[in-house]
Amino acid sequence: MAKFTRTPISYQDPKERIHNFEEVCLGYTKEEAIQEAKRCIQCKKPTCVPSCPVNIDIPRFIKKIAEENFQEAAQILAEYSALPAVCGRVCPQEDQCEKTCILGRKGEPIAIGKLERFAADWAIENKLSLGKTNEKNGYKVAIIGSGPAGITCAGELAKEGYQVKIFEALHEPGGVLVYGIPEFRLPKEKIVKVEIENLKKLGVEVETNVIVGRTITVDEIFEEGYEAIFIGSGAGLPIFMNIPGENTNGVFSANEFLTRNNLMKAYRSDMDTPIKVGKTVAVVGGGNVAMDAARTAKRLGAEVHVIYRRTQSELPAREEEVENAIEEGIIFNFLTNPVEILADEKGWVKGIRCIKMELGDEDQSGRRRPVEIEGSEYEFEVETVIMALGTSPNPLIPRTTEGLDSDNRNRIKIIDENGQTTRKAIFAGGDNVTGSATVILAMGAGKEAAKAIDKYIMEKSLQTNN
Repeated sequence: MAKFTRTPISYQDPKERIHNFEEVCLGYTKEEAIQEAKRCIQCKKPTCVPSCPVNIDIPRFIKKIAEENFQEAAQILAEYSALPAVCGRVCPQEDQCEKTCILGRKGEPIAIGKLERFAADWAIENKLSLGKTNEKNGYKVAIIGSGPAGITCAGELAKEGYQVKIFEALHEPGGVLVYGIPEFRLPKEKIVKVEIENLKKLGVEVETNVIVGRTITVDEIFEEGYEAIFIGSGAGLPIFMNIPGENTNGVFSANEFLTRNNLMKAYRSDMDTPIKVGKTVAVVGGGNVAMDAARTAKRLGAEVHVIYRRTQSELPAREEEVENAIEEGIIFNFLTNPVEILADEKGWVKGIRCIKMELGDEDQSGRRRPVEIEGSEYEFEVETVIMALGTSPNPLIPRTTEGLDSDNRNRIKIIDENGQTTRKAIFAGGDNVTGSATVILAMGAGKEAAKAIDKYIMEKSLQTNN
């Protein structure tokens, strides 16, 4: 039965980890990784590969781990992914590659994500250089945003010989990887900064503190000699409930709360970044961002309640993150929805009024719609409320770029699956096209756009030279 049972992986003890921001999952040891890799039956027609948004040759890299050839395993990963150490940690493998693993039909699927993390970490620890680029072709491409979509697109184009420059609005590159995902899930110095440095080794230039649409416009970028532009600016505009009291002091969007803590290091005693949690925190929402905010607030010393209007089985967050949150003492208030945030005489949060819910008929998403139970309102004391209800793209770039269309939710319109927008030579992908989604889906969009940009520039070059 060993073939159908996943090799266990170690985690930091919950009683210890709620007092630090060190990584929770400790990863496989060399011996554990080899043992897990040997479970792979090397399917002739692997179903895991097409389930990966960047189409990693999964059986091939796992086979190399089983053979103890970790260098080649890492090199195979680098052929397909610009961020393997990141994806091994934060990708929802259980809903993608692992979900289609043949072994999962009779037991537990291969721990593809954990093996990806192992091989990528081995490459980092052994300072393995994986970047191979073609000779420079003389063409320039600009990338707006240094999140997963932008990093992937930039890396793919740099490998093809393009001169690539990334314009990043924040003071550090990485996008959601640095501002959104906590240190205990994704270490910044050990992983993210190393991946960014690998990108720079490919020749990619990164300019920070540039807000496209304000500091410089898309048209001004073209005037600097760029043949094409990829927009991977993400979705950083928070969504609120529009309930009474939402403007009270002590109400955060999850984006602001996590940015203060992750990018601006509010959790460190040697930093001056202000962040307030108090004794009790309510986090409204049930996705991965809600789990990140709740677990961060817990580590800052608060009792934390997650308020979610459906049941645990409908939580959109990854199962692993929910399990970790429960282990850490996060309190879940299911079938509950806020109706008002209560303020004290000085205008600070003092409590939250909620109403109990029940599940009614299915909605368009196929989930049962939550319905309010009349007369079930109740209040409890909190000092901070964090709204984790999702995000939408910032409308700045479409509004300042003629011919670049967006929809009523500020998502940039694309006219094909390769990221071509309504304006020639401008491509887009990731959360600013789809709305808030996953790291790996954004990477997939960046990869497809890079192919389309290469094709566009080469075809244009042929027409010009003929």
